[in-house]
Amino acid sequence: MEKDAWKIITATALFTVAMTTVADCAWTRWQTQGKAVAKVQRSDEKDEEQTKSKIDKYYQYDEQFIRQFLKNNIGFLGEDTIEKLSNQYVVVVGAGGVGSWVVNSLVRSGCRKIRVVDFDQVSLSSLNRHSCAILNDVGTPKVECLRRHMQEIAPWCEIDPINELWTIENGERLTLENGAPDFVVDCIDNIETKVDLLEFAYNCGIKVISSMGASAKSDPTKLNVGDIATTEEDPLARVVRRKLKKRGILSGVPVVFSAEKPDPKKAKLLPLPDEEYERGKVDELSALKDFRVRILPVLGTMPSLFGLTITTWILSNISDKPLEPIEGKNRIKVYDGIYQSLTGQMSRVGRPTQRIPLALKDVSYLVEEVFKGKSPISGISTRLTLSKWDPSKPISLQNVVVLTKDEQKEHENRILIGNESLRDVYDANVLELVSQRFKEEAYYSQFR
Repeated sequence: MEKDAWKIITATALFTVAMTTVADCAWTRWQTQGKAVAKVQRSDEKDEEQTKSKIDKYYQYDEQFIRQFLKNNIGFLGEDTIEKLSNQYVVVVGAGGVGSWVVNSLVRSGCRKIRVVDFDQVSLSSLNRHSCAILNDVGTPKVECLRRHMQEIAPWCEIDPINELWTIENGERLTLENGAPDFVVDCIDNIETKVDLLEFAYNCGIKVISSMGASAKSDPTKLNVGDIATTEEDPLARVVRRKLKKRGILSGVPVVFSAEKPDPKKAKLLPLPDEEYERGKVDELSALKDFRVRILPVLGTMPSLFGLTITTWILSNISDKPLEPIEGKNRIKVYDGIYQSLTGQMSRVGRPTQRIPLALKDVSYLVEEVFKGKSPISGISTRLTLSKWDPSKPISLQNVVVLTKDEQKEHENRILIGNESLRDVYDANVLELVSQRFKEEAYYSQFR
């Protein structure tokens, strides 16, 4: 009996220990679960607080706050213009040196809805001209870089980043998807795409402004705004103008351009990095064949001036303070002087009347378009005149050349009066160049 009692006592003790252990485990598990639940609840509450904070942060910028932000613009442009600007929808194609400054200044001016289209990424070498990119942005899409930084400047603005190449095939979707924009800003480097965009906007009746070449430019006093038909000393503008003419667009496209004369002393072409060759199609960004094989360096300040000029043009366009650009930097007097040099020549060579079958506007065309602003004989671009070329043919756009004053005098004495032949006076290279210029004029005159 005593032995059975010990068994009962032992079994009872073991059972008690087991139950205590189970109870301890259950208590510990309950406490752990409680802490986990509490942690999750705190995390949810924290996320909710952060979300609420973000929402509150967004909505705390009421109209009174935004008006203070735009105080100086309101004072200069007026209430009506700022209200109108806040409702403008602008599509900027190209988010590099020029385009980034357009977006930045539009946001700071009061525009609240901007779509930015670009396929490229921020590079280290582009930081010298980008409006807001920093080292941490290198390697990221340019459009996302702009969206992030613009949200820090004006979080009430709607920046729609499209990390995609604009092409004519997707032009309608990328440009008109959210409705017709009030303005399209062209900051594209690729020549064909640039012309496609300008033609698209022109045909759609959308106001457009285009940036011409800022590369290898350094004189801010030569910056100008004008119609594509009035541009000068800008190789990119010349190519764009000719391509638009072939598509039936002679004018009506405002552009920002520099009338600064090209000078190899100011900037030289840089070699194209190996990675550009690896991309293929090295000529697709070029104004001339394989032009992209060499890169024109860009002074960091110039793209910003182009971009800020574009935004100023937009602000002026929607206000009662329109710009009055000086077309050709008052070169009308210069062209008139060149025109008179031809009429004077006709008098000297015995022509009975000084009337010639050319208009004053033909002078700028011959000087800038056909002969690229310099004599085909010497390459000199100063003291320019016009001269009849072949004495056996009548005066026409294909028989008038640009010469310096001294060259005109020698040409008169030896060929127009002295009856020497062109081959006796000029070498084969000069004759071929002049012939080439006349062939180009014959081709492009069909689009004038």
